[in-house]
Amino acid sequence: MSRVAMLQLRARLYALIRLFFLERHVLEVETPILSAAGNTDPNIESFSTTFSGHVDAGARERWLRTSPEFPLKRLLAAGVGDCYELGRVFRNGEAGGRHNPEFSMLEWYRVGWCHRRLMEETIALIEAALAMVGRRAEVLIESYRQLFLDELGIDPLHAPIDELREPLAEYNIGPDGLGRDDWLDLLITHKLQPAFPRDRITVIHDYPATQCALARIRPGETPLAERFELYLGSHEVANGYHELNDAAEQRGRFERDNAVRRSRGLREIPIDESLLKVLDAMPDCAGVALGVERLLMCLGGTDAIADVLAFPFASA
Repeated sequence: MSRVAMLQLRARLYALIRLFFLERHVLEVETPILSAAGNTDPNIESFSTTFSGHVDAGARERWLRTSPEFPLKRLLAAGVGDCYELGRVFRNGEAGGRHNPEFSMLEWYRVGWCHRRLMEETIALIEAALAMVGRRAEVLIESYRQLFLDELGIDPLHAPIDELREPLAEYNIGPDGLGRDDWLDLLITHKLQPAFPRDRITVIHDYPATQCALARIRPGETPLAERFELYLGSHEVANGYHELNDAAEQRGRFERDNAVRRSRGLREIPIDESLLKVLDAMPDCAGVALGVERLLMCLGGTDAIADVLAFPFASA
């Protein structure tokens, strides 16, 4: 597909997204790209910049957002209701065949919903996007545990690390610094994800509690994180949560992130105190982030993110 044709496809996709949410009475909002707080996730690096104006304006160091999640949650706590944002986000160091440091993200929240209900709406949006280019896809919805059992014969919640490492022996991955969740992630990226059929929407839900990120943990004999990931073919396209609205628990997770950063020799990131001040007031809700370029790559039949950008990072 030519560069012009891909730009036209992006414009059509944006129009489809806005109509999709207009019909569902979900409000489009716009939130800041620069913030005094950053993303503490030790696996994501943020860009920062320095404000040169008067000190009364606030913190001089500002962080380019890696997603609009924190300000959108502040709006939810203020009572805005169902909302979405479609805009640019930034992640440092992520450049390659499938990654660009600047890219577009669609993120939306549904008040009173759990992650299972939001999964269905996310599937509906993907199906509408596929129909726009004359394609259809089968849908597979499976729990994280069942997927591992069916495809690898491994129980990801209870198997010892040696059993997790065994299917990856051919890749000669050094074990230094790798924990249980690292090996589980490698099994997905190296053994499971590449085998997902091109014309299938695969939705994995209910992750190990250790992979909770910003999701609620459902108690039980084996606690589980109420989150999901959606793949179109072998591309991971969306990541959703039944959102945590416990400020004390969220602060603990941010602090644990920064502890991991210290252990890796990475810089600690300022915690978003503005979010924590209002998080307890955020209503029960589910949210999902969708990578627009990833979806465009699937729609355009390419594995190269450069093919769906007006100008990739190297030539920007």
